[in-house]
Amino acid sequence: MKKDKDNLEDLENEEETSAETTDAEEIVFDVEDDAAEADDDESDVDAEDDAAAEIKKLEDRYVRLFAEYDNFRKRTAKEKEDLYASAVVEVTKQWLAVLDNIDRALDAAKAAVADEAEETEKEDKMLQGLELIKKQAQDVLKKINVTEIECERGTTFDPNLHEAVMHTEDDSLGENQVAQVFQKGYILKDRVVRHAVVQVAN
Repeated sequence: MKKDKDNLEDLENEEETSAETTDAEEIVFDVEDDAAEADDDESDVDAEDDAAAEIKKLEDRYVRLFAEYDNFRKRTAKEKEDLYASAVVEVTKQWLAVLDNIDRALDAAKAAVADEAEETEKEDKMLQGLELIKKQAQDVLKKINVTEIECERGTTFDPNLHEAVMHTEDDSLGENQVAQVFQKGYILKDRVVRHAVVQVAN
C-alpha cells in the first residue's frame, strides 16, 4: 500500500516537472519569437530607408537632367535667333544700297522739277514711280523687322547709333547735335545694321 502511494507521489512529481519544463520551453519560444519579430521589423525599416534614399537619389537626378535640358533648350533657341539676326543683317546690307540710290534719284528729280517753271506729266510719273519703289523697299525691310534709325537735324548725337564724319560750328544747334545726315542708319531690334553717317555740331 505504501509502495503504491510512493509510486503515485513519484508520478505526480514527474507530471509537475514535465509541466514546469513545458512552461519554460514556451517562455523560451516566446522570447525567440519576439526576437525574430524585432529582427523582421528592423529589416523592414532598413528596406524602407533604402527605398527612400533611392527615390531621393532618382528625384535629384531627374531635377538635374531637367535643368540641363532646359538650359540646352534656351541656349539652342538663342543661337537660332542670333543666326537668323545675322542672316537678316547681311540681306539688309544689300538692300540699303538700293534704298540709297532711290533716295538720290528722288532728290535729283525733285530738284529738277523745282528748277522748271512748269511741271510736266512725265516728271510727275517718274516721281510717283520712284516713291512707289522706295515704299516697296521699305516694306520689305519692315517685314524682317529692320527699321530706320531716327536721325535728323537737331537730334542728339549717339555714338551707338550714329557715325560722325564731320564737325561744324552752328549757333542754331546745341552741343553734340546732328547738323546734317549724309546716310541713313538702320537697326534690327537692338542690333545696329548700319550707323547713320552724320555731321555733328559744336
